[in-house]
Amino acid sequence: MTTRLLHHRGELRAALAGRSGGDEVGVVMTMGALHDGHRELIRVARRRCQVIVVTVFLNPLQFAPGEDLSRYPRTLDADVGLCDAEAVDIVFAPDVAEVYPLGEQPQVRIDAGPLGDVLEGASRPGHFDGVLTVVAKLLHMTRPDVAYFGQKDAQQLLLIRRMTQDLDFPVEVVAVPTVRDGDGLALSSRNGYLSDEDRDAALTLSRALHAGVGAALSGSEAVRRAASTVLQDQPGVGVDYLALVDPQLGPPPQAGEARLLVAADFGGTRLIDNVGLVLGPGGGPIDTSLPLPNPRRTR
Repeated sequence: MTTRLLHHRGELRAALAGRSGGDEVGVVMTMGALHDGHRELIRVARRRCQVIVVTVFLNPLQFAPGEDLSRYPRTLDADVGLCDAEAVDIVFAPDVAEVYPLGEQPQVRIDAGPLGDVLEGASRPGHFDGVLTVVAKLLHMTRPDVAYFGQKDAQQLLLIRRMTQDLDFPVEVVAVPTVRDGDGLALSSRNGYLSDEDRDAALTLSRALHAGVGAALSGSEAVRRAASTVLQDQPGVGVDYLALVDPQLGPPPQAGEARLLVAADFGGTRLIDNVGLVLGPGGGPIDTSLPLPNPRRTR
């Protein structure tokens, strides 16, 4: 089977209309520059869905002035090649005019609400409004039964789930665990911006999360302290936030499920990471994707 590359919503509608009646459609939404994290999303989708659509769209609405939209990698040929190797049925790669036919600053857009104003939203005002607006539009265009998103963008995942529930989108949102390099660094299209020195420094994120998980039995303050100490001990880490929250981004519980999130700058490249954990008795990791920390990167 050869992956079909489509650019227009009419082509996509016609292609999806031809599927068998019982086939489930799964969608993986990306901004391109696909890597093994996206490959895992596709593979998880394939275990259930008979038709897989990967969207490749670099959404200007979620980038603020001065962010990295202009230098974000554009690798459509390689992206289609990866999708073809994974037996993806359709790559939908519209241009900006196709997604925003009335202009790339639509007057009506999704408001992410209070959950979109904290953490990433506090550092990047309006970011999640742009994310939810494009996700809503792409859900309308692809009409999937299931949409797959990575756990690395935990706040985004929570907001997309909340949007689909609040606005009655007929789609199931499935979270896929974070995929990491062997040294623990979470895969991201932005990792390619890192110099060797910055990449070594970036390993501090997963080491800090690991330290936090190791202190989970002793409660929330111990988790924060352990993770913060690791970040403070590493030169070249511009920490934006380190936050321990409950699954809905509220204050962490005395005991039970929580999530530790971190964002930091490395030589002008902003990276995020997170891990799920259980606080208090029986404390420890929820996610199994976080390996033991390695002080140097693997080649």
